[in-house]
Amino acid sequence: MRFRVDRDVLAEAVTWTARSLPTRPPVPVLAGVRIDVDDSGVVQLSSFDYEVSARSEIAAEVSEQGTVLVSGRLLAEISRALPAKPVDMVLDGTKVSVTCGASRFTLLTMPVEDYPALPAMPDVIGTVAGDQLAEAVAQVTVAASRDDTLPLLTGVRMEIEGDTMALLATDRYRLALRELRWTPARTDISQVALVRARTLNDAAKSLGGSDQVTIALSTGAGVDLIGFEAGGRHTTSLLVDGDYPAVRRLFPDETPIHAVVDKAALTEAARRVALVAERNTPIRLAFSEGQVVLDAGQGDDAQASEALEATLVGEDITVAFNPQYLLDGLGAIATPLVRLSFTHPNKAVEFTGQAELGGDDDKSYRYLLVPIRFAS
Repeated sequence: MRFRVDRDVLAEAVTWTARSLPTRPPVPVLAGVRIDVDDSGVVQLSSFDYEVSARSEIAAEVSEQGTVLVSGRLLAEISRALPAKPVDMVLDGTKVSVTCGASRFTLLTMPVEDYPALPAMPDVIGTVAGDQLAEAVAQVTVAASRDDTLPLLTGVRMEIEGDTMALLATDRYRLALRELRWTPARTDISQVALVRARTLNDAAKSLGGSDQVTIALSTGAGVDLIGFEAGGRHTTSLLVDGDYPAVRRLFPDETPIHAVVDKAALTEAARRVALVAERNTPIRLAFSEGQVVLDAGQGDDAQASEALEATLVGEDITVAFNPQYLLDGLGAIATPLVRLSFTHPNKAVEFTGQAELGGDDDKSYRYLLVPIRFAS
């Protein structure tokens, strides 16, 4: 194996391919990146941990084809540290030499024959704009659970009906729903998949710069996989097995009280007031005509309060939220104004975006947050 490639191209491809390598692999070869070089001038870099696979293709000047397996993290660190010159990689026995200008590194190879075969990309079901996918996934995954003892809730439920894709996530304390348009391969498509939030977020971030991201899905008989592809990069992931709870019904049909506040002002005020909110203590928001007052802290502890302009429809209401959960929801809303819709002080509050006062709220993204009960 012998090829030459631009340093930036190599570094970007190796870093992307090695991003999901396990820190403590069950077998040593799973810490490796497989490099396949053919005489067509294409170098393919692959990684796989039995759950998530990644494959990246780059163009290179190939002198000799071949296949090697080397430490992925080490190769990524080396390629990023090399000077801005062409890189030559040559297989010499059981070692690979990496030469770039006056820099030279030698890497030990691992047995390629022990490396597992990568899963094939499932059937393509459609495409979606990369920036829209990245935004939607970021908005929803903030509500996914980080508790691995509840594996179902660490996933994002993807619901596909025709040209509409819906993403849902919950950790039992908040619920996020985002609906977006996409281009399905079939107009009558109807699919549901439960994707690991961490994997989906990683794929959306890394491929979101592309104009279009291709989505592939295999369900039913055999292994259930989801795949994403854009710009010569392919990634697949096993789906989470199990029945996701019926969370859509938690969104209220009617909300007799709602308030509209400037999102940026509310976010900054919440950050300031939260400075005195100790662990597991809430921020209280008291809504009355024309204003909302935020406060935190009580008794002999440090205290803070701040008043903001707000438009309230309905009776006065006071709620309390986990500060981080509140900031997560506000950060996911893309409009200048945020609308908080209430049914009761102790019932979940729905957050939606609003472009202007008096306008309709944007239901394409909905964030439902359970308030914390507090002493009157």
